[in-house]
Amino acid sequence: MQISLAADELKGIAGGLVRALRGRGHDVLAHGVLGEGERADWAWASEAVARDVAEGRAEQGVVCCWTGTGASIAANKVAGVRAALCLDADTAAGARRWNDANVLALSLRATSQAQLEEILDAWFSAEPSAEREDRANVEHLSEIERFA
Repeated sequence: MQISLAADELKGIAGGLVRALRGRGHDVLAHGVLGEGERADWAWASEAVARDVAEGRAEQGVVCCWTGTGASIAANKVAGVRAALCLDADTAAGARRWNDANVLALSLRATSQAQLEEILDAWFSAEPSAEREDRANVEHLSEIERFA
C-alpha cells in the first residue's frame, strides 16, 4: 500500500515511522522533516499528506506533530480526508471501522514505540464497516464538505 507520511520534527516516534511502515510492506511518500527539502511545519507537512490521499497518490496517510492535534486539524481541511488522532489501538481500529478514516494522526510526545506498533497493527488490520448506519455517517461527511 502507498502511504504518505509527514512529521514536523525528528522527535519521539518520528525516526522509526518510515521503518515501521516499510516493515509492514508499505511504500512511503515522505513529507515535512522526513522529506527532501520540504517545509517541515506541521500545517504544511500535514497538508501535503492529505493532498496525496485526496488526489490518489497514496491510499492512506500518517501525520505527526508534538500533540498530533495540529496535524489532524490541518489534514482535515483537505476535502475527502478523514484524519483521526489516535493515542491507542482501540481508537485506531474504531477510526478505521466506524469513520473510514484515511489519515492517522499521531502525537510525537505521547506515543511510545510500543504504542506505535499496536496502533499501526490496529489501523492496518481494521476494515471500514459495511453497516448501513456507519456508511450513512461517512457519506454525510461528504455532504457537509460540499455545503461548508
